[in-house]
Amino acid sequence: MAAGPILQLTGVGRRYNEIDRELVILNDANFALGKGEMVALVAPSGAGKSTLLHTAGLLERPDSGDVILSGRSCGTLSDEERTAIRRNDIGFVYQFHHLLPEFSALENVMMPQMIRGMKPGIAAERAQQLLDYMKVGARASHRPSELSGGEQQRVAIARAVANAPLVLLADEPTGNLDPVTSSYVFEALEALVRQSGLSAMIATHNFDLARRMDRRVTLKDGKITDL
Repeated sequence: MAAGPILQLTGVGRRYNEIDRELVILNDANFALGKGEMVALVAPSGAGKSTLLHTAGLLERPDSGDVILSGRSCGTLSDEERTAIRRNDIGFVYQFHHLLPEFSALENVMMPQMIRGMKPGIAAERAQQLLDYMKVGARASHRPSELSGGEQQRVAIARAVANAPLVLLADEPTGNLDPVTSSYVFEALEALVRQSGLSAMIATHNFDLARRMDRRVTLKDGKITDL
C-alpha cells in the first residue's frame, strides 16, 4: 500500500434542488482508496452510489469538500483539466457496456488511446493484448451486436483500462448478467486489477462478489461507512 491514498474524498457534499425541497445525497463524505486496493460499494438503490462514483470520477463537481487524486486537489480545476484527468487517470465501467456499435471490439478499445494521441499501430497492439487478457481476443473484429453480454462487458473493461488509469470506477458492472456470466466477468476484472496494480471502487448488489474484495463500504445518511 502506498504511503498516501491514490483517491481521497474529504468532506464531500452533493445535493440536488427539487421543486419543494433540497435532496442531500452526500453529506460531509470521507473516503480513501489505497494503491492496488479493491473496494466494494454496497448500498440499496437510491442511496447515491452513482452520484458518489460520478463525483469521485470528476464527472460531477462536489458542492463542498474536495476530491484528491494521487495527491492533487481536483476541486477547483477547470473543466478542461478535469476532462484530461478523466481521460488519462480514471477508467469507468457501467452496468451497460456503452460500446460504440459501428466499431469492432478492437476499435472500441483503441479509441481512448487514439484520443490521447497514441499512434494507431501502437493502440491496436495494446488493444489486442487487453482483449486477449480478458479472453475475448478471438472476437476482436466483431461489433458489439455480435458479442454476448459477458463478452461486451469484458470489452468495456478492456476499454476502461486502455490508457492505464490510476483508478477504475465501476457501477454495477455485472448487474445485467446472469450469475454464471457475472462471476466469470468479475474474475476477469479482478485478475486485471490485481495484475496491473490498479485501484478500484466497484458498486455492486452482489454480496458474493463484494466479499471477494479487500473491503466493503456503504452509504448511510450521505456518509461513507465501512461494512
